[in-house]
Amino acid sequence: MTCSLCASETKLFSEAQGRAYFECLQCKGILLHPAHFLTPEEEKQRYQLHQNNVNDLSFQKYALPIVNRIQKDYTQSHKGLDFGSGSGPVISHLLKQKNYTITEYDPFFYNHVNALEKKYDYIVCCEVIEHFYTPYKEFDLLHSLLLPNGTLYCKTKVYDPRTDFDSWWYKNDPTHVFFYTMDTIQWIKKRFSFKSVEIADNDLIVFKK
Repeated sequence: MTCSLCASETKLFSEAQGRAYFECLQCKGILLHPAHFLTPEEEKQRYQLHQNNVNDLSFQKYALPIVNRIQKDYTQSHKGLDFGSGSGPVISHLLKQKNYTITEYDPFFYNHVNALEKKYDYIVCCEVIEHFYTPYKEFDLLHSLLLPNGTLYCKTKVYDPRTDFDSWWYKNDPTHVFFYTMDTIQWIKKRFSFKSVEIADNDLIVFKK
């Protein structure tokens, strides 16, 4: 199979829990074989199991690193997009409490396609990019939605090759289909001509257009 991000050759990486994972020889992404993808109905049912109450304090605490970073980088006059906001858009909720202007988009819960026809100063993808079946297409879209000098904030677990993949808990969610390494992140930066990328708070990836 070819890599869904960079279209390069892949090799078998792991067969864990009855699912086959492949490693890209170029961008070093790790991808689940499409034979193991859930149907859209199964995927939505899985997301509905998440207890994403925007008023839950532990849920808010989890989202705070992104919220705090956005407050540091942008003001209420800037416009943001919560891409893949899920059923409980806690980041949007917290920012709106601070009088920030941010729009939710999620193909299952906030399918506002008109939101994808505008441009934004910043875009948030909190625990989203590991769900991308077609990551090249999605990153191309996200880049196109950013205004010049805009920022893309992506929160996901970056895979460290020193970690034993077969016992890595993050891959156990059946909706997690693509995993990023540091090499993958650098490939995205170069391919989509982001000016810079940094890893903050361990798993917050910040791309600057």
